[in-house]
Amino acid sequence: MLGADRLHLRGVVLPDGDHRDVWVADGVVRLEPVRDAVNLGGAFMLPGLVDAHCHIGLESQGAVPYEVAEQHALAERRAGALLLRDAGSPADARWIDDREDLPRLIRAGRHIARPKRYLRNYGVEIEPEELVAEVERQVRRGDGWVKLVGDWIDREVGDLAPLWPFETARAAIARAHELGARVTAHVFGEQAVAELVAAGIDGIEHGTGITPEVISMMAERQVALVPTMLQVDNFERYAQQGEARFPRYAAHMRALYARRSETLGAAHDAGVPIYAGTDAGGYLPHGLVAQEMAALSTILGNQGALAAGSWAARRWLGHPDMLTDGAPADFVVFDADPRLDLRVLQAPKYVVLRGRVMEADASNSPRSGPEPGDMR
Repeated sequence: MLGADRLHLRGVVLPDGDHRDVWVADGVVRLEPVRDAVNLGGAFMLPGLVDAHCHIGLESQGAVPYEVAEQHALAERRAGALLLRDAGSPADARWIDDREDLPRLIRAGRHIARPKRYLRNYGVEIEPEELVAEVERQVRRGDGWVKLVGDWIDREVGDLAPLWPFETARAAIARAHELGARVTAHVFGEQAVAELVAAGIDGIEHGTGITPEVISMMAERQVALVPTMLQVDNFERYAQQGEARFPRYAAHMRALYARRSETLGAAHDAGVPIYAGTDAGGYLPHGLVAQEMAALSTILGNQGALAAGSWAARRWLGHPDMLTDGAPADFVVFDADPRLDLRVLQAPKYVVLRGRVMEADASNSPRSGPEPGDMR
């Protein structure tokens, strides 16, 4: 059954919740019977999960060899994350596009940072006067996204501070838009996120410093927020690491963490689009999308978290978001209803990518052979 490419399932199809038959052939969904389809039985079917902020080929010290990057992608696939947005990496992962067995990947090029103002070996480091030209280079390197480092600790200030002057950031964002790309940014604190949203940015990563005024602008402009809940849970560790040299920074990080739920709740209530991203790679392992969605559910509810990590995120990233006739057959199958209990997401029954069964729970064996009527 692993690798099977002519499939038949009957069950509840999310997000619409209809109970119907779904067939798969030639890598796409079919709503009419398919000849010689392997019958996988009944289940709950969900469009492939999305990790909208991860880093394929990146670990704590920088880029890793191909074999390690491959394991990153496989871990995401096993978790049911079939669409990934690589939110900045020094590794060139274009080879993934040639692998039919690995998730679809949307790259944002390398992080763009300033010298000694971000993690070593992660980004390209430039001065502000070079930012527009570097954005042009990273547009060519990516898949319609560019990633800025919006703020990081400034040793002279002893706290988080913006990396880019406002007018410089605005010019760089405008140039990316001229080239057909969207721009997102790593931001923890208040000042940088306010300036970047005012400068016309398309997305914010982490975003713990968004204030009511910024939330209002983000909602009006539909600036996306990927809050990376699992990463934000590390703020206390970051505060401890920096406390001896930078007590102001440590206190700031603790304050941002303390109000994280209030901040995210206000963004959700205002209508800011929110999506699931784990920040895997660097310091977190891959394959955590179910845990990220569970963390989001404390604010968004189960249905909102499912949308943030599946159909709504797919639509935002320009990929098909429903299991309709002719849609790419990228979906995840569960024994129970994830709308009632998100813990279901941690144990997919089947993972189907490009129309083939890639992962299957060994306890779930399909029926031997097609049912009558599976005839195309």
